Amino acid sequence: MTTTESPGRDREALRAKWYREGWYSDRTLLDAFEEGAREHASTTVVFAGAETVIDTTVGEIHREARRIAAALQGMGVGPGDAVVVQLPSRFECAVAYQAVLLAGATLVPVVHIYGTAELSFILGESAAKVLIMPDRIRSTRYTDRIAQLSAIPTLEQIVVVGGEHHAGVTTWSQLDRDGEYRRPRVRSDDVCLLVYTSGTTSAPKGVQHSHNSVLAEQRTMPHLQDTSPGAVHLVSFPPGHIAGVGGMLRPILHGTDTVYLENWDPRVAVELIGRYRVTSTVGTPFHLTGILDVQDRDEKLASLREMMLGAATVPDELGRRAAAAGITTYRCYGASEHPTITVCDIGDPQEARIHTDGAPLPGVQVRVLDPQGRDVPVGVDGEIVTRGPDQFVGYRDSSLDEAAFTEDGWLRTGDLGHFDTDGRISITDRIKDVIIRAGETISSGQIEDVLCTHPAVAEGVVVAAPDERYGEVAAAVVVLTPGAQLDLDQLRGHFAASGLAKQKTPEKLAIVDELPRTAVGKIRKSDLRKTYFGKVENA
Repeated sequence: MTTTESPGRDREALRAKWYREGWYSDRTLLDAFEEGAREHASTTVVFAGAETVIDTTVGEIHREARRIAAALQGMGVGPGDAVVVQLPSRFECAVAYQAVLLAGATLVPVVHIYGTAELSFILGESAAKVLIMPDRIRSTRYTDRIAQLSAIPTLEQIVVVGGEHHAGVTTWSQLDRDGEYRRPRVRSDDVCLLVYTSGTTSAPKGVQHSHNSVLAEQRTMPHLQDTSPGAVHLVSFPPGHIAGVGGMLRPILHGTDTVYLENWDPRVAVELIGRYRVTSTVGTPFHLTGILDVQDRDEKLASLREMMLGAATVPDELGRRAAAAGITTYRCYGASEHPTITVCDIGDPQEARIHTDGAPLPGVQVRVLDPQGRDVPVGVDGEIVTRGPDQFVGYRDSSLDEAAFTEDGWLRTGDLGHFDTDGRISITDRIKDVIIRAGETISSGQIEDVLCTHPAVAEGVVVAAPDERYGEVAAAVVVLTPGAQLDLDQLRGHFAASGLAKQKTPEKLAIVDELPRTAVGKIRKSDLRKTYFGKVENA
């Protein structure tokens, strides 16, 4: 994968600006890993799985990553190659992420809940040379996918973590760790990370980041989370997310003791907070609610000082509950394309921390535009556009770039919001038609593609419906074929057979005689959300 230029006549000028300001340099992630391994070798890293807990260090992870990098090089992996890693938050995931980057290849992290349909698309578009995946997670046997995935033309090797040997694949334990690691020649503007995100299109979009953009994002970390001596951070986001990637790199780049939770379970999270004296964590209101519902403030939560929240609005009552428990919550705003756009400061008034998404981070610029591209006044909603050094360099499918940027290089986020008089942004709605379920961004178009293949559905759409537990869930609105009947159980069976992740199955259903449309025939989804499921309230 080669360096990809973003569209817009000012993109080169912006990159030159970020070099001048020190955000960009010749430094790569390989340099950062080597420095971090020297400076933070003794930093504690804990991986809490369903069956085992592994206590290790940054130094041990880096040493193993060099061995696995040498094994990948022995397979012919190097600069220009893509390696897909679909693993939960395990020791092997941390090693694999570093190893792929140390080999000079492009890391393609994939959320472990993705099914065969999503994974096949990602493997194909990224032209992945190697896939690293688990043998199984709970009841899901990933090895059942081997025959189908092996048919992808560019895929040369499948590496399976855990379990027994399977024909045609290599197990993690069989990787040759005795080879000599050879540091590859890579440039700081080369693409090193390809994250797939579900957006407004039915197919996932490949978001490309360079060494420079990843390192620029990591430089904002002290503005986001506690990095003081004695800080211990709990990571619950899956590593396939852009936030999860940052969380996986955090210990070696910043030297913060970190605990990783393999699968979200609020009871386990509370236990880990107490055992390791966790001081900070990041999540969604879904995660915060789970922790508070397990038990109110006691000795197990006594160490938890702060929690950064994103991906959903924070209800007033939840903010008050957290404050009563001694947990300072504050909101942030970002996307795979621009990971850290705004954040509240932990010292901001509670009203600002609960009701706004904070001010732009250092190096980041934000504008709010009307439909004609003009800046709107304070307090008036408009489209959020951004630019900053941690901004992505373009999509894997470059045909998507033109619509993603303005002519002068501002990223169109697809979100609506406004500035307040203190320069903080509040996100109030989304232009993009997505569902954010427990922090997971899901394309409604992808769900609609499956929904409309059901024989009982003459016409159907999917909208975001509010949900007390997950924030939002997918809701199907359908017009039935004459004489047909349909219920949620039938829909669940249909989606289970499709290969999509379970989380993308509609969880609410409305049957209508016809779908409301605009004068040009576009379905008015906002009307459907309001009429059948209620508007998602802002905090």
